[in-house]
Order: sequence, then C-alpha cells, then structure tokens
Amino acid sequence: MVQSHLQFRDRFDAGRQLATKLVALTLEQPVVYALPRGGVPIALEISRALQAPLDLLLVRKIGAPGTPEVALGAVVEGSGAETVINEEVRMATGADDTYLERARQRELVELERRRALYLGSRARLKPAGRTAIVVDDGLATGATAKAALIAIKNQGAAKVVLAVPVAPEATLAEMRPYADIIVCLHPVRAFPGVGAFYSDFHQLTDEETIGLLRQGWVRGGTTGSAHSRRSILVPPLGLVGDLSVPLDPRGIILFAHGSGSSRLSPRNAAVADRLNDKGFATLLLDLLTADEAKDRRNVFDIPLLAERLLEAAIWIQAEPDIADLPLGLFGASTGAGAAMLAAAELQGRVAAVVSRGGRPDLAGPRLAEVEAPTLLIVGGDDREVLTLNQKALHALACEKLLKIVPGATHLFEEPGALEAVTDLASAWFEHYLLKPNQPPTSATPQSISQTSAVAVLRTAAEPLPSLEDANFAAVFDRFAQARVILLGEASHGTSEFYLARAAITRRLIERHGFTIVAVEADWPDAAAIDRYVRQSPHRPMHSTPFARFPTWMWRNKDVDAFISFLRNHNAKKLQGEKVGFYGLDLYNMTASIAAVLAYLDRVDPEAAQIARERYACLSPWSREPAAYGRASLTEGYALCERPVTRILIDLLQKELQYAKNDGAEFFDAMQNARLVADAERYYRAMYYGARESWNHRDQHMFNALQNILAWTGPKAKAVVWAHNSHIGDARFTEMGMERGELNIGQLCRQAYGRDAALIGFGTHSGTVAAASEWDGPMEIKAIRPSRPGSYEDLFHKVGADRFLVDFRAKEHDNLRRVIAAPRLERYIGVIYRPETERWSHYSYASLSDQYDAFVWFDQSCAVIPLPTEVAAGEDETYPFGL
Repeated sequence: MVQSHLQFRDRFDAGRQLATKLVALTLEQPVVYALPRGGVPIALEISRALQAPLDLLLVRKIGAPGTPEVALGAVVEGSGAETVINEEVRMATGADDTYLERARQRELVELERRRALYLGSRARLKPAGRTAIVVDDGLATGATAKAALIAIKNQGAAKVVLAVPVAPEATLAEMRPYADIIVCLHPVRAFPGVGAFYSDFHQLTDEETIGLLRQGWVRGGTTGSAHSRRSILVPPLGLVGDLSVPLDPRGIILFAHGSGSSRLSPRNAAVADRLNDKGFATLLLDLLTADEAKDRRNVFDIPLLAERLLEAAIWIQAEPDIADLPLGLFGASTGAGAAMLAAAELQGRVAAVVSRGGRPDLAGPRLAEVEAPTLLIVGGDDREVLTLNQKALHALACEKLLKIVPGATHLFEEPGALEAVTDLASAWFEHYLLKPNQPPTSATPQSISQTSAVAVLRTAAEPLPSLEDANFAAVFDRFAQARVILLGEASHGTSEFYLARAAITRRLIERHGFTIVAVEADWPDAAAIDRYVRQSPHRPMHSTPFARFPTWMWRNKDVDAFISFLRNHNAKKLQGEKVGFYGLDLYNMTASIAAVLAYLDRVDPEAAQIARERYACLSPWSREPAAYGRASLTEGYALCERPVTRILIDLLQKELQYAKNDGAEFFDAMQNARLVADAERYYRAMYYGARESWNHRDQHMFNALQNILAWTGPKAKAVVWAHNSHIGDARFTEMGMERGELNIGQLCRQAYGRDAALIGFGTHSGTVAAASEWDGPMEIKAIRPSRPGSYEDLFHKVGADRFLVDFRAKEHDNLRRVIAAPRLERYIGVIYRPETERWSHYSYASLSDQYDAFVWFDQSCAVIPLPTEVAAGEDETYPFGL
C-alpha cells in the first residue's frame, strides 16, 4: 500500500521538483527559509535554482500533555518568540497556562541550542520587503509551519510563500490565511504520513544539516565568493598543488595520487569538489617532480611518495587559514600505500584516512602503526585489489571499515560508481574530522549589545597624543613598576606598532631603568644588533642578519631609528649600564651552530673540534631544517638530540673555566647552544601537530627571557616586543582554550604575577607589509575594515584616532566585564590573506583577560623596508649593512 504513495526518491529529488515550480513564478527578491532538519535539503535545491540566499527558521512543536506526539502548538525563535496554540487541542487535553509556559520555555532552550549549533555567530537574513519562501519536507497537522508563516509575516516580509512536496488537503486549507502563495506538489486526502511519499526518508543528523547549510551559504551568494582557490608550491622541491578552501572549513583533505596519475586526475578532482561542497578544504598535489615522473619506478616508491605527503603536511601547518584544521588523507592506487605510511609516521596529526581502489598493502608492516580511522573503498569487480584490501584490513589495528561498491571496477567508471565513492568518503571525513567552532567560553558574542559595549568603552578610553609628542610615552609610566613589560602588535608590518613600542621603550629606558630589549627574533641575528648598540667588536657572520624571510619584520626604517637611539644612549653609559638587544626565537639554527663553533675556536680549539663532529649530524639539513624532523620521524628516533644536547652539557660543565675570560661571550655561546638544542626538538615536534611545535617555541622564548634576566641581575627589567598572539595570555584565547596552546605572555603572568604587564595593540584599517605566501615577496596590502562584531569593530566605533584602555584600573570594573565577553580578535602575521580573513586571521578571545591594557590606532600604515644590500660607504659593522 505504501509503495503506491511514493512520489520522491529523497528530499533532494523533492526539492528539485519544487524548485521547478517556484522558478516559473518569477518571485521578486526571494529568500529561502528552511524548517530544520528535514526542510534543509529541499530548501538547498530551491536556493540553488532561484540563486537566492538560504537561512533557517527554527520552530519547535509544543506537545500536548500526556500525548506529546499531538501538536498543541509551536514556538518560533526570535526576539518575539512567536507562539501559536491550537485551541481545539488545548480544550481537548486540558492544557493550562502553567503547562503551556513551562513547555514553551523548555522548547525555547532547545531552539537556542540548535541556533548555536547550526548557525553559530552567523548573521541572520531579514525578510523585510522580500519574498520569504518557507520550506519543509511535508506537512501533517501544520502546527510548526503555521507558526513559521505568522512569524515571518510579522517580521515584515512583503510576500510569504509556503513550499512543501506533500500535505493533506485539509491542512493546506488551514494554511491559506497565513501564506500569499502555497506550492504543494502532492496534496492528498487520505494521508498516511509524510514518510510514505519518500523512498529515502531517513532522519537527518545535525552533522548532515550543518554540511548542507554550508553548501547553501557558499553557493547561494550569502557570503560572497564560493571557495578560495590557489596554486601552491610545497618546499623544498616546489611540488605543484591546487588548494581549495571553502568558507569556514571544517578540515583539510590531502590527496595522494598513484600509478602515474597527477593532481589533475578527473576522478580525484570530482571527489575533491564534493568534499569542498561539504565544507572541507582540499589539496591535490603532484607527489613527483616532472623529471621524477619520467621514471616509472618512482610511482611505486612508497617511502618517497609518503615523504612528499609529510612535506605537504608541514606546509599546511605554516598556512594561517588551514594550519589548525584537522587533517585527512585520501589515497588512490599506489597513493593509498603512501597515505598509510604517512599516517603511520604522523600518528595523531592525521584524523582519518580514505583509500579509493588503493593499495594500502604497499605500506607493509607499518599498517599496524596507523592510528587514524581508515576506510577502504574497493570496486566489487576489482577482485585482485579487493583481496589485497581484505588482507590490509586485517593488518590494521585502528578503527577500520571496508566498503565494496557493487559492480564497480578499478577506476569506478561505471554509472553511479564514483558518486558512491564520494558519498562514502564524505561521510567518513564528516564523522571523524571534527573542528571546534564555538567561542571558548559559555558566553556568546551577542550576550552584551554592541551599543552598550561601545558606550562603556568610550568612557574608559584615554585619548593618546600623536606618536611624535613626548607625552605619548608618558602615559605608560603607570606600568614602569613591572619587571617585564610585553608590548604586542596585531601585525608584523604596521609602522604605528613599531613607532609606539619604540617610544614607550625609550621612555622606560631613560626614565625607569629598563636595560633589556628582548624581541621576537632569532638570537644570533639580534646579537649582531646588540654588538652594534653596545659598540662591541664586530664579528662577521656567515649570513646577513635578518636577510631571511620575512626581512621587513626587523629590517625596516622604524627599527633602524630605534637602534640608532640605543647606540647613542649606550655611548654615554658605562659597560654595566648599557641596554642590550636580545632575540628570543629559535629559527636560525645554522647561525647559532656557527656562533658556538666560533666561540669554542677562540677559547678551546679541542672542544671546538669535538663540537664540529657532533653538530655534523645536523649538517645535511642546514638549508632545510624542517626536513630533519621528517628524517627523524622516518627513522623512529631523534637522530641528533644526543650530540647537540651533549654540547650544551659540555658548555655548562666548563662554565667557570670559560666565563672567567669573558662572561658575555660565554653567555652568548650558551644561548646559541640552547637554541640549537631547542630547535632540534622544535623541528621534530612540527610533525606531531601545530600545538606541540607552537608550545615548544614559546617555551623556548620564555626560557630565553628568564636566562637573560638571570644573567643581567636581580634588578634588571625587560621590555619584550612580540606579536599579540605571543604576548596576550593564551589561557583566554581560542588558541589556549580550544587547542591547548600556551605562550610567553601566559608564562610571564604565571612566573611574575603583577610584575608582568601585557599590552596589546590593534587597528581598524590602513595598509600593512605582508606576503601572500611563505617565502613570498613583501607586498603593501590594504587592511580590510574590521569585521562587524569583532573587538576591532568595537574599538573603531569609539570614534577616536588613538587611545589606551587600561583594564587594570579599579574604576573600570564594568569595562572589564563588557570586554571579557568573547569576541573575534584579528591577528595578521607575516602572511595576510584578505580574501579569507575571517578564517585566516580572526579567532575568539576575551580581551580584558588576555591583556592588562590595549593600545588602539584606528588607521595605520605599512612599515618601510630597508634594502638588504650594503650601500656604498656604509659602515660595515652596522647590523643592516653587514
């Protein structure tokens, strides 16, 4: 009997049929509202056909007392929370006002949960003046649809359309007073239930609903461009790849091709397109260079192909818009073996693996080491490969599944076969690649109105004079009692941030006895500047300081002027009173090795020879240190940890002997040795995820600062220059609360308490010096105006050019409460991608907990870089002229 009612294969089929009817109506300014969850697939098809924006209309049924399946009424989300009651049901069931209100409040709580789950902080579409199309997968009593129609009309819709595939004729008659147009494909008298009219009427999961909504937001034109697509080169060989990043990506899938295929494989491209539609970023990569591809043997060199996947994984972790996304691997043919081997080496860094017609067996005994949930998809008629996959399945010790596509051969060329593969792969990645997408605390960005927050902030904002005015820096005297003052920056290429930090630091040096300037730069590079400002003997370096990417970060006119000040200031001071300039970072391992060896050559040639032999372990990777981490991972142990640590221990054991000759030189050598030891660990940590490598780096920076303070003396005071992401307390940011990352600001607060002052910086718009890719050329880019609802947008609305907000002031308790509500905060590093700014450069934070104070420049300009070539006649000892 039920079969005679079937009209639709599934909800998508019903949606396409409904869309055909609606297109013929030529509706003006349509906007599509889905009643979740069942109405979402149908509304998605209508949104695509009409090229109209898509949103949700959240409605909850209020069940009758004792018989909750009977609709007593319904409540609609929103400020008015429209409630519709069926008076006949109320009379029949005896539901009183107390029951109604209790049930209404319970459903409102559920509505808010679903709103947060499905929509997050996404702005809602307003129906005022437009044609609002309300869509569901069918009507029974019509209680929820009736409430939705009344609510949408009350919000000012010019015309209201109800679109459903099937409904009882009597229910449709009840809807006519509330809808201007009703489109129903199959009105019926005898109504067996909505599900009887569908071949597939499964209950949609929340995950499916969210994925479909994202497709609609990308394709429906409600969020601008669809996907960000760009060609990329993966170092060190410059492997060519095609990267596609949808808005708000939920994960990234790295493709491993095989059997001589390339990134242009139409089958893998089809799978990638489907994954993009599901909200996943994809990277299709040529795993072999053009010359390597000519040798057919390389196609079957599984360790080589896996090594290329590891290089790609490292590259992903350096890209700001995808670095923190969960990683999935998709392997085809021999590429599946490489994907398995890479997953075994990357361990927890890989969230899931899918093999399509692949040879996972080629990973051999390493299959047992794979931890990521693994799906093997094989064609039913690909019998030889099916047998090999069954053996591989048995060897895997992780969560695993073998799915057979009936009637499909090796290439899945049969009708519907490749679609089955994409459906299986999409579902697997949707289930296992999970990315936190909520603000870091239970409070929401909407908990305090923007208007009231601006008013409170405007009251607390202290106007600042121009940067050229001496009174600018005087405002910061209030922080001078701290032992460590950390000055941030919202980008690595904004002149106002450098000039402000220079002015504040100069006053702290001249008026308050600060003698340490410690910056987010590598120790050996900063040491060249330190020797210059102290007028110490010049020491040639094998490479020019600050000549590596990003050169403009420290080699710019603002830093140049500050260094000149330090040199002139120190010229009038005794040796013990001079200000030092120190680097806290750990990237320039090669220069630090050279510095340690040069020091030992001077003080202990025999020890220098031993150190050379030990450091020789790292020499094969001197030009590409990240490759060392990959090699260590492949070998299964830390190749060079013991020899580089031994050098550090030897230096410590000979401290008294070496330091008596020149304590400063010994301290410099020790810090370089520490950098090499920590860098060795850092490059290994890169393969275990962004959190491990980030934490190792910031722990090194904090340890370096403590070593400087200890060496300089108990009364020494330091100013730190580093990015906001480093100096703002990570515990009150998404990076700390969601990803478990720490930073130097957090560590300073934990170690020094109130003797540490954390001061952040921000801007609304202007220009910035940044690159589009790592190792790319510097560009002067326009900074997009602040995102609505962000902290930057809040500060911009204050309407002042420059100001300081002191979160420590007792009279600003209300300010701290207002600013503590989590909002998006912008972070621009050495790479800036305006086209994907929300996902590349914004994350949630609680600003008044993150910083002790915040400095605002509404408009800002890019730094002016200095040339890396030596000018004629320039002092060869000058740091930027070396």
